[in-house]
Amino acid sequence: MRMMKSQMKKKLSLASAAALVMTGLAGCADSGSPESQPAQPSTAAEQQNSAPLALSIMIPSFNTNFPKDGTPVLAEIEKRTNTKIHLEWVPNSSYGDKFNITLASGRLPSLMYVPDVKGSSFVNAVESGAFWEVGPYLKDYKNLSQANPIILKNSSIGGKNYGIYRTRALGRNGINYRKDWLEQVGLQPPKTIDDFYHMLKAFKEKDPDKNGKNDTYGMVLVKWTGQNAYGFDTIKLWFGAPNKWGVVDGKLVPEHETPEYLEALKFMRKLHEEKLINQDFAVYDSSKWIDPVVNNQAGVIVDVTDTAGRIDQKIHANLQKENKDDPDKHYVDNMIGVEGKHGLRALPTSGFAGMIVIPKSAVKTEGELKRVLGFLDQTNEADIQTLLYSGIEGRHYTKEKDYILPTADKTLADAELTGLGQLLTYIPEDRTLKSKQAMSPLSQKTEKLQEEAEQNIVVNPAEPLISKVYSLKGPQLDNIINDARIKFIVGQSSEADLKAAFELWGKSGGDDYVNEMNTLYAASPKK
Repeated sequence: MRMMKSQMKKKLSLASAAALVMTGLAGCADSGSPESQPAQPSTAAEQQNSAPLALSIMIPSFNTNFPKDGTPVLAEIEKRTNTKIHLEWVPNSSYGDKFNITLASGRLPSLMYVPDVKGSSFVNAVESGAFWEVGPYLKDYKNLSQANPIILKNSSIGGKNYGIYRTRALGRNGINYRKDWLEQVGLQPPKTIDDFYHMLKAFKEKDPDKNGKNDTYGMVLVKWTGQNAYGFDTIKLWFGAPNKWGVVDGKLVPEHETPEYLEALKFMRKLHEEKLINQDFAVYDSSKWIDPVVNNQAGVIVDVTDTAGRIDQKIHANLQKENKDDPDKHYVDNMIGVEGKHGLRALPTSGFAGMIVIPKSAVKTEGELKRVLGFLDQTNEADIQTLLYSGIEGRHYTKEKDYILPTADKTLADAELTGLGQLLTYIPEDRTLKSKQAMSPLSQKTEKLQEEAEQNIVVNPAEPLISKVYSLKGPQLDNIINDARIKFIVGQSSEADLKAAFELWGKSGGDDYVNEMNTLYAASPKK
C-alpha cells in the first residue's frame, strides 16, 4: 500500500537488482552440498548443545514503537531456541521498496519476510539463485513436515518452495462495521450493494455517534497499490468482476478488461464524490487504518473479518478509561459481504500471508540452513507461539481459568511484544493460549464466518502461474492500472481516460503478459 505520489518515484531496475543479487551470491551457489560441509545441528536438542545461532530477521512494523533487540520476550525466545536475534523492522507502508533495495544491495539478513511471493522482484531473485529451496527439507522437522500441501502449491514458484508460508484463513476477507452505529441509525445489516451504500450514507448523514456534529463518514480506505487495492479487491467481486483474472471462452482475461470491473470503479467514484469514504485514501497510512473507526469518525472497514475483534477491543479500552464501558457488549460486527447480481462472492486469501525466506548469501551452507529451519520449526511449538503472540505470563498477560488477559499497558506491549507475531507461521496450526477476547462471541462468530466464506470464494484461475513478462514489467504494469484507477475514482479523469490507460497497459507489455499467461494456462492442469 503506497502513497499515490510515490507511484511517480523512479523504480529500481529489477534486472539490475537481480544482477546485483547474483554478484552477491558468487561462490555460494554450491556451498550447500552435504559432502563439502561439516555436519551442523538440526534437531532442537542438538541446537541447544551448540553455540547460539546468530539470526538477523527483516520483518514489517505496523507501529512506530516496536520491540528492540534483547527485550524480555526476545531474550526468552533466544534462551529457548539457543539463538541470538537481531530484528530489522521496516514500516509496512514502505516494506516493498525496502525489500527491493535490500535485494539490490546483496546484503541480505538470515531471514526475511516476503509480502508478495509471486512479485517480480522476488521471482527474479529466486531464479537468480538468491534463496534456498526448502521443500526437500521440510519432512525432517516435526512441525514444518505438517505443512498444508495445497498452501505449499499456492506459495510455490515453478512447483518449488523457497520459504515457509504464514498460514491464514482462506475465507478471511469481508466487511467490518460499527454495530452500535447501525442500531443508532435504525438500519439492519446490509444484504445487497444498495443496502451497503445506504449504510455508508447513513453513517455520514445521520449522526451515528450522537454528538450533534457533522463529523462522520462511511468507510475508511488506505493506500492503494497495484496488487493489493485493499477494500476495492473485495468490493469489485460484488459486481461480478473476476479475482485478478477471469476465464472467457476458455481463455484468461485480466480483470480490468471486464465491464463488471468498470462498474465497480464507478461505484467507488460515487462513494468518493459523496464523501462517503475518506478523501485522502490514496495517501492514508495502513498503520492508522482502524483509528477512524475506533475514534468515532468512520463506521466501516472492508478488510479481513478478524479486524472486527481488534477494533472492538480498542473501543472497549477507550470506554474503560472514561468509565463508560459495557464489557458484555460488542460495538463492532462483521459479515462475509453483500450480494450483487451474481450472488454472494468473497475474496479468498491464498491460504497464506507472505513467506519467511532464507537468503543464500547470509545462510551459506546446508548445515546452517538446517539450523535456521530448526529455529522456524521451534517457533511453531505452543510455548513459543504464545511468547511471540502474547508475551510472558505475569508481565504481558495473566491467566484466568482457560483464558489469558493481555496487559492494558499499551506502551509496554508495543515496546516488548507488538509485532513479533509477524514471525508466526502457524504450521500446522495456531496453538497459542487464547485471550478472553479471542473466545468472545464476536471472535467465535468470526471463526465460523471465515469457514462459511470458503463456500463463496472467487478463485484466481491463474494463481499458480508465474509469468516471465510480469517478472520484468510487473511494477510498470501495476502502476499504470493503479494510477488510472485512483485518478478515475477521485474524479481527475474520465471514463475515456481510464480506457486509454488500459490500452497503454496493453502496449506497455500487458498484451504480451496476457498471451504468455494464456499459454501457461492452456498447458496447466485444470483441477
